[in-house]
Amino acid sequence: MVRVVRRLFAVLLIALLALGAAGWWWSTQPLKLAAAKVEISVPGGSSLRTAAAQAVAGGVQTPPVLLALYFRLAARGQTIKPGEYEVTRGMKPADLLGKLVRGDRIMLAVTLVEGWTFKQVRAALAKAQHLKSDTATMSDADIMQALGRPGINPEGRFFPDTYHYAKNSGDLAVLRQSLQLMDKRLAAAWDARMPNLPLKTDDEALTLASIVEKETGQTQDRADVAAVFVNRLRIGMRLQTDPTVIYGLGQQFDGNLKRSHLNTDTPYNTYTRTGLPPTPIAMPGKAALMAAVQPSGSKALYFVARGDGSSQFSESLSEHNRAVNRYQRGR
Repeated sequence: MVRVVRRLFAVLLIALLALGAAGWWWSTQPLKLAAAKVEISVPGGSSLRTAAAQAVAGGVQTPPVLLALYFRLAARGQTIKPGEYEVTRGMKPADLLGKLVRGDRIMLAVTLVEGWTFKQVRAALAKAQHLKSDTATMSDADIMQALGRPGINPEGRFFPDTYHYAKNSGDLAVLRQSLQLMDKRLAAAWDARMPNLPLKTDDEALTLASIVEKETGQTQDRADVAAVFVNRLRIGMRLQTDPTVIYGLGQQFDGNLKRSHLNTDTPYNTYTRTGLPPTPIAMPGKAALMAAVQPSGSKALYFVARGDGSSQFSESLSEHNRAVNRYQRGR
């Protein structure tokens, strides 16, 4: 009887060792997948067992019980993060678990461009791939309220850059990143401002930078464009910049700026009103922000487009008129 028990114990021990060896071997092998790469979705609050089941449902071809057991033994108390994950050929069980623990989710990107209005920003976010539109039913004011800036006009408050986001995350999170980055960039520019600028606040610098962004055709002209507007502000001369007029017209603007538009008063018409408009008119980039607070030493009060993207700057009206005749009228 004792001999039988010993034999059974030996057989059981050998079976357990074999099973352990097989499990160890399995854990060192690449996972089999239904395709070259598969995507798995792990809901919030998922257990290790649920995560394993989701992986198999997404195309990881292994017994879910085996994967769940591995996760439980290897996780050692670590928790997994919810989200969308990509599994590629060559990944081992440890690689997959590591992804889930670190939260290495599928990341996508959306680019917000210098000179865009907030309307264009919203349109870009609405079209961004796998980005949930949390703001679809929100007004601009609602969005700013949700971002903790109640009563603040959103125009120009977001920094143009490329933002990365986890698949199926919300657009409000992208806007929050952009808002915070503009806060940082604007604060840095304001701290680096030249003395004696005719700008009282960083908000005014932001507004001026938005105009510089819209008026600059070539990079090398940016500081000189800023100088023209700073010079005009110093002497109380109207800015007379077309982009502000166009912004004030809103949907009435059909792409053709007319003389009647320049004479139609709106809060943004810098032909009829002195000083800066009430808000920015677009998103300025870092270079435009710095130009607004560090304009060149130019004494020019006028500039006109040469037709190649660059501008001709003039200190007097007579000189400016000659430049207009040359570059705009071909005389």
